[in-house]
Amino acid sequence: MTTEHPYVWRPTADYLENSNVARLMRAFGVTTADELRARSVADIATFWRAVVDDLGLPFHSPYSAVVDTSRGIAYPDWFVGGGLNVADACLGRWARENPDTPAVVHEAEDGTVRRLTFAELDEQVAAVRAGLRARGIGRGDAVALYLPMTPEAVVATYAIASIGAVAVPLFSGFATTAIASRLQDAEVRAVITADATVRRGRTVRMLPQLVAALESCPRVEHVIVVPNVAGDLELSGGQVAWSELLASAPDRRVEPTSTSDVLLLAYTSGTTGRPKGAVHTHAGFLAKVAMEVAYAFDIKPGRTFCWITDMGWIMGPLSILGTHACGGTLLLYEGSPDVPDAQRLWRLAEAHGVSMLGVSPTLIRALRATGELPGADLSSVRVLGSTGEPWDPESYEWLARDVFGARVPIINFSGGTEVGGSFLCPYPVEEITSCSLGGPALGMDVDVVDDDARPLRGRVGELVCRQPWPAMTRGIWRDDRQYREAYWSTFEGLWRHGDYALVDERGDWFILGRSDDVMNVAGKRVAPAEIESVVGQDPAVAESAVVGVPDPAKGEAVWVFWVGKPGADTDDEDVARRLRARVAEEVGKPFAPSRIVRVAQLPKTRSAKIMRRAIRAAVLDQDPGDLSGAENPQAIAEIAGRLKEQR
Repeated sequence: MTTEHPYVWRPTADYLENSNVARLMRAFGVTTADELRARSVADIATFWRAVVDDLGLPFHSPYSAVVDTSRGIAYPDWFVGGGLNVADACLGRWARENPDTPAVVHEAEDGTVRRLTFAELDEQVAAVRAGLRARGIGRGDAVALYLPMTPEAVVATYAIASIGAVAVPLFSGFATTAIASRLQDAEVRAVITADATVRRGRTVRMLPQLVAALESCPRVEHVIVVPNVAGDLELSGGQVAWSELLASAPDRRVEPTSTSDVLLLAYTSGTTGRPKGAVHTHAGFLAKVAMEVAYAFDIKPGRTFCWITDMGWIMGPLSILGTHACGGTLLLYEGSPDVPDAQRLWRLAEAHGVSMLGVSPTLIRALRATGELPGADLSSVRVLGSTGEPWDPESYEWLARDVFGARVPIINFSGGTEVGGSFLCPYPVEEITSCSLGGPALGMDVDVVDDDARPLRGRVGELVCRQPWPAMTRGIWRDDRQYREAYWSTFEGLWRHGDYALVDERGDWFILGRSDDVMNVAGKRVAPAEIESVVGQDPAVAESAVVGVPDPAKGEAVWVFWVGKPGADTDDEDVARRLRARVAEEVGKPFAPSRIVRVAQLPKTRSAKIMRRAIRAAVLDQDPGDLSGAENPQAIAEIAGRLKEQR
């Protein structure tokens, strides 16, 4: 990856003096983020105890030790012997202290806005808690959430947690097979769903997908339906209206869960095979996500957090629990952030006084390609968040300099479902180089190593972690063998995450893609992001995806798929010539693309990640695997058709 771009975020006195992370730095007696990173892994017990104390996370019974690794690094116990329930830690205390403060604000694609204060949210949770208990749902029972990002998703999350049940969030765009596989694996007893959601002006029916899935899920006893789109619902087959639960007499008792009780099963969206349910606990998950939202995104009471996401991705639960652990207001947006036009995201931030705005590189590339700058007042935004995929410098710097005038840090962080947050993360109190992930997240003892587990600098290697952290998955649900194989079988005593990473000569960290996406061209590893960054500099290219295709001479050859900018001069042959020359010059002649194919769209997940493995499957005429998480699965068929035309 090219890292010699001039843009660097430099923190102002406000961030250096008044941010949450600056407060933590003073508590540790350090003056730089790197010093704090070093202290955070020198003694992980001391660090995480300080986080809990600094953020005031309430335990209803004290813990005897922060961490116990007597069973080995892969099986730590956190906050040993203590008691904590996230419903009280994130909601109950604010309902008591700040009852009239907005807790949740929701805007639908049609502009409709709903609001709940902490007191109103707590009241609804108490009613739904009573409704669930009345139906025999209790401690240890799995309850699935097949919901869009609406206030009901927040109410349901806290209600489930508050009775000691296990939440199983599902992606709102899942089809029947994907829903069924997760309900079966988690042995779900109840599902809370919506009739439908609206995206790009189109009604997406959810209840029919669930009903079809339930034909193979006999353990599901209850289906609770939220009338999200239809005013009146015709329910059948034992379905229960959400309004029935809300009408229950409030139950004020929160289950006194232990710190190690399971809070949620977060299923990864893998392309093939059985879905993996990452196991997260009340105290461990809360400590990590509260730390992320407080110190990276600088949320506190009076500030609003907004991330365009879904309950089925880890950012959904992280947004809810992390924001409320810090006493902030959570803004939910249900719909597409570029509907009806490219100004929608900016208007959303202005209308709701957003403090932390989470975006994706793919979304910013699309907005930049329109040629429009925001027409809204973005002065409330003090932090930008990003995750999910690598940045290209042009889009990153357009956002940082052209849109925000270099006054707002981009907190580009990387982790995953199994991590419960980030491995790598910059902080508002340090200089942040264009596209960089800064360095290790606080409390995360991460490294980049070669195939023999030796530390690497200046070269691409595997991302690993040397010590446990509170939100480290407690395993794969009922599959310890898969857990050991996925994360602990490559390097002895090291968590291997499956990402290729680079620490450059300045000490900046970059994620270069999944290990199985990285190409081996003539014996040299190259990440798709490295070539995509170069391709994206061409004035005709809106976005691109690079994949490696088997080649008898090179081992793998580079293929580029690109989407043209609206209105740009896009003679395909001219663009192809320019791209080959540019990649050869900036990355190296061996990496000049063998094929360059213009397509109408690239396949993406709903969280805007490009599905490179599905593209590669189309090239090789192979089964692309599970496409249930795809926003536009038809793009795969279109790419396959385009390739046939060119053969």
